[in-house]
Amino acid sequence: MEIEIVEGDLLEQDVEVIVNPWNRNIIPWWLLLPQGVSGAIRKHAGTVPFRQLRLYGPMPLGEAAITGPGKLKFKGIIHVASINAFWFATERAIRTSVKNAMRVVKNEEYGSVAFPLLGTGTGGFAREQARRIIQDELEKVEFEGRVLIVMFPH
Repeated sequence: MEIEIVEGDLLEQDVEVIVNPWNRNIIPWWLLLPQGVSGAIRKHAGTVPFRQLRLYGPMPLGEAAITGPGKLKFKGIIHVASINAFWFATERAIRTSVKNAMRVVKNEEYGSVAFPLLGTGTGGFAREQARRIIQDELEKVEFEGRVLIVMFPH
């Protein structure tokens, strides 16, 4: 697998599926204030993916769930439970989220995926530390497709 690190907007990448850093899906999506990557996805995709996500119920930390893309151009959105009940990310949660997201990518036979920097918003992780963890975990996965790590400029 070739891992590309790019700077830009996750929603503008030329891939089949994107990863949404989510919570454990315990609090109803409509009670949450849209922010960060999830807020941008909700703003552009609409509420359909989040209504679909509700059907999965509470997600274990690091779990991944696939929904449709709503109004976005992608084939799907993989939502990962990358922050814990206290709204913090851990290295273990980030690693497990990457591993499970890639399991979904392979099971659904997607050829390309884009990851944001999991855990760096609400989760509190430093950007470079999160990038290294994500890249390290991706390097352990056998996948023949295209994988992007998207670093949003600030």
